[in-house]
Amino acid sequence: MKTPAALFTELIEIIEKLRGPEGCPWDKKQSPQSLKPYLLEETHELAEAIDAADGDHIKEELGDLFFQISFLALLHQEKKQFTIADSLQGIIDKMVRRHPHVFTDEVFASDEAIRQNWQKIKAQEKKEKKKQDKGELIDVPKSLPALNRAQRVSSRAASHGFEWPDTASLLNKFREEAQELVEAVEQGNRQEISEEIGDLFFMLINICRWHDLYGEDIMHLATDKFIRRYTMMEELIRRHGSKMTEMASEQHLHFWRQAKEKERD
Repeated sequence: MKTPAALFTELIEIIEKLRGPEGCPWDKKQSPQSLKPYLLEETHELAEAIDAADGDHIKEELGDLFFQISFLALLHQEKKQFTIADSLQGIIDKMVRRHPHVFTDEVFASDEAIRQNWQKIKAQEKKEKKKQDKGELIDVPKSLPALNRAQRVSSRAASHGFEWPDTASLLNKFREEAQELVEAVEQGNRQEISEEIGDLFFMLINICRWHDLYGEDIMHLATDKFIRRYTMMEELIRRHGSKMTEMASEQHLHFWRQAKEKERD
């Protein structure tokens, strides 16, 4: 059986051949920008496979993602911006540097102390790179899904001490934001409604974080649940000999409740 190192080398050689003079016209035309949509697509497909806990599918999607990442690295190597080895060495050095409790004799009193040291090392790394001081929160990519980005920003703010003192304070603020949304809706001010919905979403993300829940996953589960119930409701209406477009809201609600009851059975 080939080693992972040998297989990775073989993958790089395949990509080099695809990009070579006798290679594939499509692969030869690609650039980092043109590959970005495929990278995002493969990442989402892998995430779905993980959610489904399908080992074979995860294995396949990891391979697809390995290909996209290797392809991107090779494109930059061709431009002599950096080599694939440079990129690999960079992440190896970073992981060793950020885990002194594993790779050195340094000892920490708790998991929280380890996390704080991780943040300290990251801050020092940025200082050494002489980046403009934009603040760590701004480093969270805008390209992340909105709920994911919000939770990352909230977590980073909390790690710097900007945190709710207790659950009661958090819930009181949630109720305040919910009331402000109600008032904005009653006034019919579209801009204020938009802002208050955003504030309420952010408070919900904070509640997720406090309970070690992942907002993105929660919304996917809630959406899946809605789809299941809606599909069941459509089937119930069809069996009733009716059409959804011809029914009143009260009738929709009746069949929706039936769908919920069937799902619980």
